Amino acid sequence: MSTTTPAAEAAPTVHPLTTREADALIEAAARAAEGLGVRGSVTVLDAGGNLLGFRRDDAAVLISGETSTRKAYTAVQLDTPTADLVDLVRPDGLFHTLPTALDRPLLFLAGGVPLHRDGRLIGALGFGGGSPEQDHRIVLAAIAESGLA
Repeated sequence: MSTTTPAAEAAPTVHPLTTREADALIEAAARAAEGLGVRGSVTVLDAGGNLLGFRRDDAAVLISGETSTRKAYTAVQLDTPTADLVDLVRPDGLFHTLPTALDRPLLFLAGGVPLHRDGRLIGALGFGGGSPEQDHRIVLAAIAESGLA
């Protein structure tokens, strides 16, 4: 006799993002940034918004650490790439008050992307230091190299 419910048996087990995967994402982002000549910071968060990994290039501006972390946090909280949210926070946008409505600030600039495994959110990757377009390209390249989406 099974002690699990049918719903529990049907739910797939989703493996959380590991520190090894976070390290691989950081390395991939560093390579992508170097390829573009960008000096910046990269942040990896788990699905709860907790820090799994972080690296700031020695030549990066200090604020890039804050922006990479806020971009990753925004992506994980809203489960959406930050590049897709920019227009929503403009003065006439649906979420125009959201950036200041929360205790922990969100950042609506391209460069943060949620990470999924088997269709479930497992974390987010953020990069800061280049233009928003460069930061987004760096994150996408790192995710493609890692096989996470």
